[in-house]
Amino acid sequence: MATASLDKPAPTPPLRPSPLDLLRAELRLHRAALWIWTAFVVITAGLLLWLTGPGASTTQKAFDKFGYAGVQLEAWKGPVHNVFLSTTYNDLFYDPSKLITLATFCVALFAAGPLIARELESGTTRLAWSQSVSPARWLAAKLAVPAVVATVGTGLLILLYRLLWSSHSDLLRAGYDPRHLYFSIGPATVLAPLLALALGALCGLLLRRTLPAMAVAAVLQYVVTAIRSGLWPFQRAFQVPDLSVHSRAITSSGARITDPECYDKAACLAKHHVTGFTRTYLPSDDFWTRQLLESGVLIALTALAVGIAFWTLKRRTV
Repeated sequence: MATASLDKPAPTPPLRPSPLDLLRAELRLHRAALWIWTAFVVITAGLLLWLTGPGASTTQKAFDKFGYAGVQLEAWKGPVHNVFLSTTYNDLFYDPSKLITLATFCVALFAAGPLIARELESGTTRLAWSQSVSPARWLAAKLAVPAVVATVGTGLLILLYRLLWSSHSDLLRAGYDPRHLYFSIGPATVLAPLLALALGALCGLLLRRTLPAMAVAAVLQYVVTAIRSGLWPFQRAFQVPDLSVHSRAITSSGARITDPECYDKAACLAKHHVTGFTRTYLPSDDFWTRQLLESGVLIALTALAVGIAFWTLKRRTV
């Protein structure tokens, strides 16, 4: 007489999530941060486009009429010192750079807190690791998604900034500020959020508590920003020459002469038959040298921080 087998069927191994599944999960989990970043990129890009177009009209008319003196007159209409989101074109020109620096700082805080430490502190990582997602894959997904989003967004803003510089850098007051901005709108600035992301993630993995991790990440990012602003091959905040400027006045015959420096005296301009002006910041010979050196340092530090982060995760999950 045949008997039915009482053997239980072998358990089905859990499905291994695909990279696309991990991508969707990360985007869904941090959709609020994604929307905030998108809003930042859209607003900053809009400001850059406005500065490239209609925002420059008043200062451009002053420049066309009085040359560099017109630029100074327009700049002096605002406060003596630069104020964040000032009303003068000269100050507004620098505000997107301030916004990018602030956003990079926020990337470090986000990586340290909501991205890494909060999940370790709440224990949700155990659920992810129990569903065929290894700790290494979990961390890779955590870093890859914001890295791509930050690089694309910052890269777009730097391209728009280069367009603005090439169009209207002649409307800036001379001094150190144009040089600092000139060396800030390059590939190194696109890489800076990646280092901020790596440092923040490392702080989150080491401290495993949201607020302490964010505090330490804030300090580290402040130090990185200060070093980038003050040491070769970076910006060097002190004892640097101004960018070279080539200025000429255009006469009614089309000849280009040395600026007679009439300031805003219409009679003086008429005497010299001046009908317009040109003014161009000359490219710096060491721009790409500095950019490549800084980019190399940022990539090396980012790789080191990411390597230590994976090593720390492995040590704590073995």
